[in-house]
Amino acid sequence: MIGRKQERQKLDYLLFSNKSELLAIIGRRRVGKTYLIKEHFKEKIVFDFTGTQNANKTNQLKKFALKLDQFHSKAIRHAVPVDWAEAFSQLKYYVQNLPPQETKPVIFFDEVPWIDSRRSGFLKELGYWWNDWASYQNIVVVICGSAASWMIEKVVNNKGGLHNRITEYIYLRPFTLAEVKRYIHTINPVMDNYQILQLYMSIGGIPHYLQHIRKGESATQIINRICFKKDGILRNEFNNLYAALFEGHERHISIVKALSTKWKGLTRKEIIKYTGLSNGGNLTKILTELKTSSFIMEIIPFGKKKKDALYRLVDEYSLFYLSFIDGNRPGEQDIWLQNSQRHNYKIWRGYSFENICIKHVEAIKLALGITGIQTEVSGYQSFGNSDIEGFQIDLLIDRADNSINLCEMKFYNSELTITKEDAEKLRRRRTRFQEISKTKKTIFNTLITTYGLNANQHSFSQVDQCITMDALFVLDHFGS
Repeated sequence: MIGRKQERQKLDYLLFSNKSELLAIIGRRRVGKTYLIKEHFKEKIVFDFTGTQNANKTNQLKKFALKLDQFHSKAIRHAVPVDWAEAFSQLKYYVQNLPPQETKPVIFFDEVPWIDSRRSGFLKELGYWWNDWASYQNIVVVICGSAASWMIEKVVNNKGGLHNRITEYIYLRPFTLAEVKRYIHTINPVMDNYQILQLYMSIGGIPHYLQHIRKGESATQIINRICFKKDGILRNEFNNLYAALFEGHERHISIVKALSTKWKGLTRKEIIKYTGLSNGGNLTKILTELKTSSFIMEIIPFGKKKKDALYRLVDEYSLFYLSFIDGNRPGEQDIWLQNSQRHNYKIWRGYSFENICIKHVEAIKLALGITGIQTEVSGYQSFGNSDIEGFQIDLLIDRADNSINLCEMKFYNSELTITKEDAEKLRRRRTRFQEISKTKKTIFNTLITTYGLNANQHSFSQVDQCITMDALFVLDHFGS
């Protein structure tokens, strides 16, 4: 299995603890939740059941009985239960009569939001079964679902029988660059970091998308085939993705579309202004669901409070789709090669690279040699006027060793040359930040770029550290 080191450690802990465990695993569609559970636990799974989308209770119960037949070692047929109370009674009897196991038996319910259809009673009976019996049996029960809004509301914040009963959560996130590189090299071992980075900027670290990579193709060829050809698997993925994840997904899409046009990010008030959505708990719920599913990121600016937070669209595929695929007709020619020569491509790749750096901040801290130092990661924006130019810092690392890194992120196809004007801009930004923030800390201008610097007197005078894209490929987990 590629990556998922922390998640697999957590699964092993649950397997070898001295009590029953109830795990909820949440993550966006196609991120690999089912694969992680089935691949890691394998033969330890004594029963698994996957819900069927849009199926009624009778159909789900019939399939449940067929699954019990499949797992039962004896050639018997289970009667179709009349309701979920009877279904869990059958499951209890089946587990009680299992032969001795080397480790805890694992029971896996997948796509639970599809099982718990309206008035089905599944979740209520699951809660009763857990509280009355399963929690005393030294077993692992896994409940999983892609519908983030449902899982958060019905499982994470359950007010019924499962209230405070979940013993562990896994929020499964997309692959990091390091994990993507290892995955790609099992298919296309000659693809270098620059090619992988370009691919990541377009489709992100979603395992299902990466499965469609072919040996012998460049990043440009892969993107053109899966995103711009008529039968490309990502051509029509956008609406299906949000519809599968969120109830009332049109509101989620309206926020994502607004954020896709504002590189600096938007405050809550600005989101309301651009989307027309009402303020209140429902907006908070939507933003939480988008954050939990790794579509957006909440960044509290340096020296500000949570109410001043900026929201950024950080899902690579969503940003790419809205920038280049949406509204464009499919074609047989090299559409992406043509797009990549245009000005809006350069703007998009700069923003996308910034997002990737922000998400891989732990790798940046490792490259800076500050992993052992307590830090706070944020951004900063100063609005200018007719006399003073404004500036924005998309990544700021505030350190407990009395230092601050102001990070400048640049995507470039060769070594970057700092001009006299660039150096003066970096100098003014450092000075202005010190003046406005009134910080007494040492300020380091830190450059993060693809191939590094073409050293000259200007870079020497204003760039304190330079990190190349290679540093982003070293860790299997994101920053918090």
